[in-house]
Amino acid sequence: MTEARIEDGDLLVVEEDEDPPDGAVVVALLKGEEATVKRLRREGETVRLRSQNGGYEDIVVPAEDVKVQGRVVYVVHPPSNSLGH
Repeated sequence: MTEARIEDGDLLVVEEDEDPPDGAVVVALLKGEEATVKRLRREGETVRLRSQNGGYEDIVVPAEDVKVQGRVVYVVHPPSNSLGH
């Protein structure tokens, strides 16, 4: 999710929200099994989960196959180890 300024190792603060606005970065369960962090777009009877990394394709699934757990409200970037410890 580099285009959303989320990097490997970041801590996400997620607010419970089953109906976030389009364009929100969300944590979603696909068919109740696989969790993913993507940007949400509703398109009629389907949901598009857009990756914010250029190398990944969007996930487009029927709306009933997606359960939004919440929306990302804050990203905590861990401190870099710039002191060489």
